[in-house]
Amino acid sequence: MSTGTAARGYDHAAVHYASDDELLAVGVPFLTGGIAAGEPTVVSLEPDRAELLRAALPADSGTHFLATGELYARPAAAIRSYRELMAGFVAGGAAGIRIFGEIPRAAIDTSWDWWARYESAVNHAYDEFPLRSICAYDTRTTPRHVLDDVARTHPFVATPGGRRANDGYVDPLAFLAGPRPMVLYPIQRTPPLVELADPQPREARQAVLAVNKTELPAAEIDDLVLAVSEIADNALRHGRPPVTLRIWADPACMVVTVHDAGDGPGDPFAGLLPAEREVGGRGLWITHQVCSQVTLHRDPTGFTARLTAGNPWPAR
Repeated sequence: MSTGTAARGYDHAAVHYASDDELLAVGVPFLTGGIAAGEPTVVSLEPDRAELLRAALPADSGTHFLATGELYARPAAAIRSYRELMAGFVAGGAAGIRIFGEIPRAAIDTSWDWWARYESAVNHAYDEFPLRSICAYDTRTTPRHVLDDVARTHPFVATPGGRRANDGYVDPLAFLAGPRPMVLYPIQRTPPLVELADPQPREARQAVLAVNKTELPAAEIDDLVLAVSEIADNALRHGRPPVTLRIWADPACMVVTVHDAGDGPGDPFAGLLPAEREVGGRGLWITHQVCSQVTLHRDPTGFTARLTAGNPWPAR
């Protein structure tokens, strides 16, 4: 793998691995190349794999090891945190930055849809920085549909011998704006507890509170209430009627969908990057900051935002 200083602009690669040795064969030369070039190096892996890399790197490498839990709580927050980190490196004189990381398995299993949007959006969100990153995916545990999205969202593939261009890469403008069918949660295969037509934000908030039968922390429900209010307001103001709100709930989760007959936001990065003047962008930005899970879907019937608190996937 090339060890020269990165040019300005984002070099975003993925590595597929099936053993610790395969992970180290890519991660170690990538990071030591950055260390040799005087570049800040960052590792954001789950603890066992982070320790593998820590042990394989020089003790005085200066590599920053980031805990994945809080960092990957929400995609918009992860983008904000990484941008702040990289801005600090650049302000300190860095001409190149290297990050070797992974999205935690729990996030892949329970909320991949919005992490797929993240993997696409960062090609734009990080492009102002002199960044090279490699995203690691364990083929022993990563589902096929996730690997398919990985192929569409990474311009490069990393291997022990270097990197190659990825022929399956899809430009973020096309990936994020394109149709994405909703994978129904099991609870969505049951009748909703509430179905409202053209609800005002106040009605939407009251409906969520009225059917809350979860065992979730009050703060998480409060965040969901705020998110639902913002999305209902967006749909009424900027969508196309009719607007339909549906709510499902059980002890483990609450799921809310807001559907309208329009095309959804014109900005494909809406929600993941701070909104400026984009119509409806502020509400999506707030929602992505506070809600546990947000997925956006376009199909021939219109646009749907799905908001989730708790874990909608029953324990298996």
